[in-house]
Amino acid sequence: MSQLPDQDLPPGRHRLLKEHLMTEIRREPTVAPVRRRFLRTALVAGAVAAVTAVVVPLTVPSGDPAPPAASRQAAALLEDIALAAEHADVPSGIRDDQFVYIKSKVAWTTQDGDGPAKLDPVHEREVWLSADGKKEGLLEEPYKGFRNESLEAQTPGIPSNTNYRHLQTLPTDPDKMFEWIKDVSQGGSSKDEANFVLVGDLARESLMPPAQAAALYRAAARISGVFVIDDAVDAAGRHGVAVARIDDGERLELIFDKKTKEFLGEREVAVEDLPWGFKKGDVTARTAVLERTVVDERGERP
Repeated sequence: MSQLPDQDLPPGRHRLLKEHLMTEIRREPTVAPVRRRFLRTALVAGAVAAVTAVVVPLTVPSGDPAPPAASRQAAALLEDIALAAEHADVPSGIRDDQFVYIKSKVAWTTQDGDGPAKLDPVHEREVWLSADGKKEGLLEEPYKGFRNESLEAQTPGIPSNTNYRHLQTLPTDPDKMFEWIKDVSQGGSSKDEANFVLVGDLARESLMPPAQAAALYRAAARISGVFVIDDAVDAAGRHGVAVARIDDGERLELIFDKKTKEFLGEREVAVEDLPWGFKKGDVTARTAVLERTVVDERGERP
């Protein structure tokens, strides 16, 4: 496999590669599941050429004050989310030969050359992910030109693997889970940003076992700068409550159902005018998970 290129982009520009990066991590086992600020999984075979840069080196300006610790309100909300995740229904007896199926609505930022960036229309995305990571997965996202696109199998033994069988081996203790997050997160303008992005990536396009999911959200309460948005709207128009962070002029929101605390999706919003075309208040990305289950065959729908 080719090595993903490293390139130092202006702050925030790596977010323009969201949907591509999302697939790229499953393709390249040498890269941890950073997140685009929406850095996510792994690019389809043959789509690497479309990504001009997928990993942004971690650059923490010296002398800048550390962001405040997660607010008490955010920590309390994340504990409620963890309790809900701990008791979530996950299919029992998942076999290695099965696939995790996730259907979502997404809208990513795209840019044509040096022109202004724009938000794509909300469109459907479906992925089939090998339960043990050893078989090719599948991506269907016709709006982006992905039809019957294979997702390469994961290389065993990579700490950042996101297949269900590997996720079962992750810590259930929040402190140890936080150490794992710090070890595998990459990209962003700060380590806290990279950590928060990774939490969102795992929540959106993987199937987390309940004990590990609970530890993930409790670990998220240890990330500095996290606060609560009382009302946030996902790509399906559903209102929820969000935990959020601000980095490089954008606010990333992880949105949960206000009653059940189930993960709904994400939204990114410009909190200042951005140099690549968005104005303060513009939505720069949004997602919504519509269905998440386990099926027997690649390409099978529930």
